[in-house]
Amino acid sequence: MPASAQSMTLALDAMGGDLAPDAILKGANLALRRHPGLRFLFFGDEAVLAPRLSRLKKMQHVSDIVHAPHVIPATMSASQSLRQSRDTSMRMALEAVAEGRADAVISAGNTGALMALSKMILKMIPGVRRPAITALFPSYTGSVIMLDLGATLECDAATLYQFGLMGSTFAQTVLGWNTPSVGLLNVGEEHQKGHEELKEAAALMAQDTRIHYTGFLESNHISQGRADVVVTDGFTGNVALKMAEGTADLINKMTKRAFQHTPLAKLGYVLARPAFAKLRGQLDPRRYNGAVFLGLQKTVIKSHGRSDAVGTATAIGVAVDMIQYKTIPLMIQRFTEESPLPALPASVRQPQADLVL
Repeated sequence: MPASAQSMTLALDAMGGDLAPDAILKGANLALRRHPGLRFLFFGDEAVLAPRLSRLKKMQHVSDIVHAPHVIPATMSASQSLRQSRDTSMRMALEAVAEGRADAVISAGNTGALMALSKMILKMIPGVRRPAITALFPSYTGSVIMLDLGATLECDAATLYQFGLMGSTFAQTVLGWNTPSVGLLNVGEEHQKGHEELKEAAALMAQDTRIHYTGFLESNHISQGRADVVVTDGFTGNVALKMAEGTADLINKMTKRAFQHTPLAKLGYVLARPAFAKLRGQLDPRRYNGAVFLGLQKTVIKSHGRSDAVGTATAIGVAVDMIQYKTIPLMIQRFTEESPLPALPASVRQPQADLVL
């Protein structure tokens, strides 16, 4: 049986994100209703956080504020954050996990800084070549896991293969899928299409019995749910992510405009309101909030910068599931105690960094 949330302490960067700190505190309060055993460490300006926390009665008994006088700005580069982040809410939250005072970090702050600091403070899993940002996408059949979404812009075959293994492990532990299907994003389904790195990655995945590799995917297959785990490089994944977000926003705005055009259209909207409410719920980005930084030795969750309380609670839920179902320990086992790489083709080259978002 997985460990109970009773034993979990989460470190929250209370000052990161557009709606901080209110969205962070209220989101934690929502998460506490679902996971009543949680404890929280909030990192940020104590003078700002204390009066807000005092208004959340149940939170006071399970929360501590750690004063962090500074915040990493959204404009700071990843390299700058390594040198100029002392006494910031993000860095101090990560250090709490490294020191064993907390089990996971959740932040809606600067993504590049969070990744760079996570790699430096929490370290990569031995054997993992590059990190991957992983998140859930809605699809016609349910949810789809996609990685990488911006951590490693260019990937060689071995890195893409490892993304497949990490994504499969995530699906098995957090989502409970016994044999999740894994596909590689490509410009076509045919085996002869795509660049050599993709073909070599496909061969590597096909050799590993821990990966249920099902072949190449085209971009329209993501929303169709043709594979449970979609693997791609960080450049392509980030473009797909931003395109999906923009398309969802476009559909929402165009639908509202269409139903406001005439009195008859407004009447039609009233009649169809229950159906539209269900659709909005299924596509609500807050339901899919909480990108996971896979490849690290500890659990780090990146909440969307514009997340409200509901989105924050969802991200906290992802952290709870990661810890409860022992995703990181299993991943460490697969990359250290087992042999994670089949024989690599001679043409395999080193992956190129760096992070986007």
